[in-house]
Amino acid sequence: MNSLIVRKGGLSTTVQDSGRDGRYAIGMPPSGAMDRYSALAGNMLVGNPDGAAVLEATYLGPELEFTDSRTVAVTGADTAVSLNGEPVPPWQAVAVSAGDVLAVQAVRAGARPYVAVGGGIDVPLYLGSRSTYMLTGIGGFEGRALADGDRLPLGEAPPAPASGTEVPEELRPELPATTLLRLVVGLCAYRLTERALASFLGTEWKVTKDADRVGYRLRGGELEFIEREQPFGAGSDQANVVDLGYPIGSVQVPGGDEPIVLLNDAVTGGGYATIGTVISVDRDRMAQARTGGAVVFEQVDVEAAVAARRERRARLEKVRAAVATA
Repeated sequence: MNSLIVRKGGLSTTVQDSGRDGRYAIGMPPSGAMDRYSALAGNMLVGNPDGAAVLEATYLGPELEFTDSRTVAVTGADTAVSLNGEPVPPWQAVAVSAGDVLAVQAVRAGARPYVAVGGGIDVPLYLGSRSTYMLTGIGGFEGRALADGDRLPLGEAPPAPASGTEVPEELRPELPATTLLRLVVGLCAYRLTERALASFLGTEWKVTKDADRVGYRLRGGELEFIEREQPFGAGSDQANVVDLGYPIGSVQVPGGDEPIVLLNDAVTGGGYATIGTVISVDRDRMAQARTGGAVVFEQVDVEAAVAARRERRARLEKVRAAVATA
């Protein structure tokens, strides 16, 4: 069986694909690549289908040894990449042979690099996806982050773009120090005072160390809730409501002072007030926000969210065209 030898697992590297959608009714979040744009672009560079499984690293990437010839690409966060100790560019198709070693170093900007390998990471499907969900230990490679010495099965390498094919610079995501997140206000925003909602939108929030695939906890302001007699089942805290579903990207405010943006591996429901939802396109940006970085929110409507999704789809088609004609 074709395989990939993990010499070093990195800080937290997992197998992810396009996600386990359609399972919310049984309490299963989608998981999947947090920065979907970067994962998709990586798959295009190596000739994979869009939904093929890739490796998602956090801050420090893995060191990988290949056992046959195929194509690899590193996208996402800004990081130094080497092949057999020699630098190779990210966002570019790179041909590798048996015995070659690819190393993804600590990131310089952003948070998550992606490693796409021709043929994809061929771990077993679980509920229709190869994505890792570490909270319950399912999917991916044994339901966990990679460890030194693991051997990952690979699919059959497909025809791939020529080595050196790259995603044009203008089609690569920006990695700013301050991340702008567009937000559709709703759900339980009625629980905030008008001044508190304005404060939420006007505050530059700091990403705390509690930032992972489940969610990002932010700090920097305090939000005031409208006083009321709590309904049965909502608990005594004014930041609590009767249990409801949590869309991916929704922003809950437990206690009123540290918003949490819920992400791919978050629980699917609970009793904290959720004051809005980060639009799907900007969850890619959230994935690349790093501890100590800043986040600001901008209110948009559903029409703007849909337009942003169309724009991202058009950008990805430009990537596909650039890779195909290189």
